[in-house]
Amino acid sequence: MSLPADLQRPVYGAANLADVLPGVAAALGVTVARGDLPADPLDLTGALAGARRVAVLLIDGLGADLLCAHPEDAPVLSGLAAPAGVLTAPCPSTTPVSLTTLGTGRPPGAHGVLGFVTDVPGEDRTLNHIRWTDDPDPLQWQDAPTVFEQTAAAGVASAAVGPHTFARSGLTRAAYRGADYTAAYSPGDLVAVVHQCLSAGPRSLVYGYHADLDLTGHIRGVDSASWRNQLGVVDRLVEQLIAGLPDDGALLVTADHGMLDVPEDTRFDVDAVPELAEGVRVVAGEPRARYVHARPGAADDVLATWRAVLADRAWVVSRDEAVDSGVFGPVRPELADRIGDVVALARGSWALTATRGEPFPSMLAAYHGSLTATELAIPLLVARGVALG
Repeated sequence: MSLPADLQRPVYGAANLADVLPGVAAALGVTVARGDLPADPLDLTGALAGARRVAVLLIDGLGADLLCAHPEDAPVLSGLAAPAGVLTAPCPSTTPVSLTTLGTGRPPGAHGVLGFVTDVPGEDRTLNHIRWTDDPDPLQWQDAPTVFEQTAAAGVASAAVGPHTFARSGLTRAAYRGADYTAAYSPGDLVAVVHQCLSAGPRSLVYGYHADLDLTGHIRGVDSASWRNQLGVVDRLVEQLIAGLPDDGALLVTADHGMLDVPEDTRFDVDAVPELAEGVRVVAGEPRARYVHARPGAADDVLATWRAVLADRAWVVSRDEAVDSGVFGPVRPELADRIGDVVALARGSWALTATRGEPFPSMLAAYHGSLTATELAIPLLVARGVALG
C-alpha cells in the first residue's frame, strides 16, 4: 500500500538504524543472525577498518535535520564524517522501538516492540515499554537474539552504558541482553565508563545512551534556546569521548529519531470527539503514532470513523494495510495483534493528543513517532583513533 507523499517508508536492510550494530559486529569479525537482511549494508567494515574497540553512542532525539540546522551549536558533531549518509529510524519513530531495533539488528515486525505503548493481546491491558519491568517477561515478549548476545558469544567484550534507572528494566533486557550493563550517573560519568569498557578486552563493543536532548525537546521544543544549549552539552560529551579513544578505537554516533514542534493549532484531541470512542476498546501508541484496538466486530466501523474524522491530519489504515505497506518490515504473524486494528500516523505537524487519558503527554512541546522526513532522518557519524588514520 502506498503512503501519502509527506510520509516515508523506513529502509530496513539498506540504510536503517537496524543496520548499525550488525555492521559494527562485522567490522569486529562477527557475523550476526538477522533473518534475510544483509550482514553489513552500510559497509561499516570499511569505515571501521582496523578498529578493535568500537563505541556506539545513541543520542536520544538527535535528528539529522535538527543537527544540520544548528552546526554552530555542535561544531564537533558537524565536523565528523558520515560514512553511510543519513539513516532512517524504524516505525514508529519512537525510543523503545528504535532501541530494540538497534539492539537486535532487526525491524520492529521481527522483534515485537512495536510502539511506545502497545496492547498486550488477550489481557485487556497495555504495556508502556519505558516503564516496563518484568511483566510480560522480556525474554518472551522480545525473543529475537540481540547483537550483544552474539558478539559476546564470539569473544567480543560487550557492554551497555546508560541511566541507572534503566539497569534492570524490561526494555534493557529486551534490547541489550548479552551486554554487561553499567550505570552512568551524569554525562561525565558516561564518558568515563565508556572509555573504561572499551579497554575490557582485545576486541570490544560498547554501547552508550544519552537521553537529555530528547527530554529537553519534549518539554521546551526543538526551536528553543534550551534545546540548542543542550545540543552544545552533547557536542562537548562527544568531544570528550573522541579525546579518550584508544589508538585502535572508533566512535559511532547515531540517534533513535528526530522530532518536531507541534503548535496549538495542529493538536487534535481525540478524547474531545465522542464518535472516535465508539466501538473502541483501547487507544494505545502516542500522539503521533496511534494504535486503536476495536471491540469485537467493530474494526471496520472504527476504521471508517477515524478516517472520516481525522481526514488529512493522519494516514489512517487498517492493521493489514499497515503491515502490507512494509513500514514495520515483515511482521511475524504472532506479533501482529500488538498493532492496533486501526493505525493512525500523524501527517504534517499534527498530534493526536488525548487530554483526559494522557494529560501530561498531551502538554508536550515537541513530538515524534510518525514517518515524516524530520522524524525518520537520523545521523551516523564516525571518529577514528589515531592509529586508524
